[in-house]
Amino acid sequence: MKREKKERRVARRESETDYSSGPGPTVATAGGSRGIDWKRLLMDWRVALVLVLVLVSVVAIFPHFENGKVETNLQYGLDLNEGAWLQLELQAEVVTFQAAGQVNDFVDKLATDLDTDVELVGTNQIEIRKGLTDDQVRAAVTKAGGSVVSIQRGVSPTTADDIKRILENKINSLGTRDAKVNTLSGINGITRYIRIEMAGVDMNTAQEIVGKQGKFEIRIVTTGNTSEHVLFGDQITSVGMPAQEPPGSNNWGVGFTLSETGATAFRESAVRFGAVADPDNHHLVMLLDNATVYDAPLSTDLAAQLRGGQNVRQLFASTGAGQQGQDAATTLEIHLRAGALPVDVNVAGSGSVSATLGDHFKLMSLLAALFAVITVAFVVYYRYREPSIVLPMVLTNLAEMVILLGIVRFIIQLDLATIAGLIAVLGTGIDQLIIITDEILHEGKVPSPNLYLKRLARALGIILASAATVVVAMLPLVLMDLSTLRGFAIVTILGVVIGVLITRPAYGRVIMAMLSR
Repeated sequence: MKREKKERRVARRESETDYSSGPGPTVATAGGSRGIDWKRLLMDWRVALVLVLVLVSVVAIFPHFENGKVETNLQYGLDLNEGAWLQLELQAEVVTFQAAGQVNDFVDKLATDLDTDVELVGTNQIEIRKGLTDDQVRAAVTKAGGSVVSIQRGVSPTTADDIKRILENKINSLGTRDAKVNTLSGINGITRYIRIEMAGVDMNTAQEIVGKQGKFEIRIVTTGNTSEHVLFGDQITSVGMPAQEPPGSNNWGVGFTLSETGATAFRESAVRFGAVADPDNHHLVMLLDNATVYDAPLSTDLAAQLRGGQNVRQLFASTGAGQQGQDAATTLEIHLRAGALPVDVNVAGSGSVSATLGDHFKLMSLLAALFAVITVAFVVYYRYREPSIVLPMVLTNLAEMVILLGIVRFIIQLDLATIAGLIAVLGTGIDQLIIITDEILHEGKVPSPNLYLKRLARALGIILASAATVVVAMLPLVLMDLSTLRGFAIVTILGVVIGVLITRPAYGRVIMAMLSR
């Protein structure tokens, strides 16, 4: 039995081609050796998939000459483009408290005493939307009948999301491209700062965009496309969150409050222009910067109240049912605020990047990438001393970079952090290709097809475990509000996934074909 096993083992080894002599594997192309079956190789689904994805990615990136230089569809962040950034400090406090009486009564009294909005954001937690010192907060809370447990500068997660949506809507409505709004939150979820990056915008324009409040107006349709002015946005004293009306139903809308003067103007206009007598033909129209954002008739109940001479300050604008109605309510809330943030802000920091400096960073980033590729090629050649191994490795790495850029072009801007991620992917990619090559060339031999598949599977298993470790390590950076590191983590994860699922299997097929000639 032992002799039979030994003979089978010897026979297997004899079926392998020995490349152990010399400094590294050598490729025989003369005598009885055969060349590469390129048609069969290119028709292999793994190789074909890589080629197709590279072609699609090149089309997506679309490199072309324009104005005497190479342009692409890649989105560049502030590091690589002219632009400005602002960091805003939110003037508010989140206070954990204890109240002796009813919580709602305590909140109402505190809001009256401070003359500002006070929102209940937790069971025993309020958000004071005004910049106050700790002593001022403690004094006001004590006067209202409570005691302070803790004070944290900033706003609650819900308010931070509202501020982010308002700023994004404002920036997008003005046609500003390549803008990013990031909330900088702590572990406790409280947001004190918001960072805004606007590529292609100078500092003065950036401050004007962020500080400018839109012109909001309510009008009533009279005849045809003609409408009459009712009031401006300065008569709206507060705006509620998107809500269901009645509660628990599937109908969404936004509640808002008019000042006493605004309520009077609203009632008189509704009576004068026929909105209370014939609501269907005299719609209420809301405009932001002369663009219609809401158009609907008065409800029967509201028309009856106004017709009876009653001033109605609390209004509710219905936007419809389901997810579409909820989305419309969210947008309308922003418009009702006319771009005004729920809290005051101070500019805590700012900066700008000139066009010349941005072009310099692009050039340096390109040179760094080229240097990395050349260095990798040199190291691989020094390791194997065989061009038939170096070329597939380098081309596989470049194909991976092109595919990665083709995906990145749609989801994230390129800045210095994401470019660092690309270079990191380049390095880890070569590591994994070397693992595959060393497994296939175990003891300097090119294995038989069956043994090759076993070794390739083993190498891919090692790579998969390594890739899983990288993904787990990068996930916290993706989920946290660290805007710069987030781009690095996203690119790294995408590169690892593309490598494991697409380019590594294709490389295994190509390298076996090259070494088995």
